Amino acid sequence: QVQLVESGGGLVQPGGSLRLSCAASGRTFGNNGMGWFRQAPGKEREFVATINRSGSTTYYTDSVKGRFTISRDNAKNTVYLQMNSLKTEDTAVYYCAVGKTLWISHYETEYDYWGQGTQVTVSS
Repeated sequence: QVQLVESGGGLVQPGGSLRLSCAASGRTFGNNGMGWFRQAPGKEREFVATINRSGSTTYYTDSVKGRFTISRDNAKNTVYLQMNSLKTEDTAVYYCAVGKTLWISHYETEYDYWGQGTQVTVSS
């Protein structure tokens, strides 16, 4: 059974940093693109970042460009999201997902498997 487990969320002050991890089990995902999405209270889930199979190509939503970095370690079947200079508007539940192909994508419909989410709260 495929399982994605996110970790690394928590409470952080504005300007702080967090590193999210998403560990996959049940199968290897070295041939799949991966993505991070988030859902803030009262809002729909939105795309955050995506990375291709090899890690050579990434893409971010405009609001996190220059602050967030997505990366992956295929040997560990894990994808990461380094979040720096966090803002209160980054508060959300963050989800990782496995893509249907090896390419990057910002469309939810292009993802097969989803984690349960990890809460990130940015507040002073």
